[in-house]
Amino acid sequence: MAWIPDTSERVRFDARKMQKCNLFTTEHFFCDLYAFEPGQEQTAHAHAGSDKVYFVLEGTLEIRLGEQTRTLGPRGAALAEAGVAHAVRNPGPGRALALVFLSPRP
Repeated sequence: MAWIPDTSERVRFDARKMQKCNLFTTEHFFCDLYAFEPGQEQTAHAHAGSDKVYFVLEGTLEIRLGEQTRTLGPRGAALAEAGVAHAVRNPGPGRALALVFLSPRP
């Protein structure tokens, strides 16, 4: 078991690149906070055997799944199923934060 009383203590932003801030890692999955400054992005990629969920906590993110792109705000979510190319970008003007799950772990 693990408890994190205040996840804001784990969040870090960096002007140079998007930050992955780990919350939990098990043999089955990982759970991170992704912190984006305006204009930062996670380039397109896919996970052959893993599904990934993005849940927007703060700000606005453009999330691409395959050939479709949607802009999501707080409480919006997206599922990139195994093998589907996905990318994320913060169009600004403010910071953005997403809760991200990947299972199973690669």
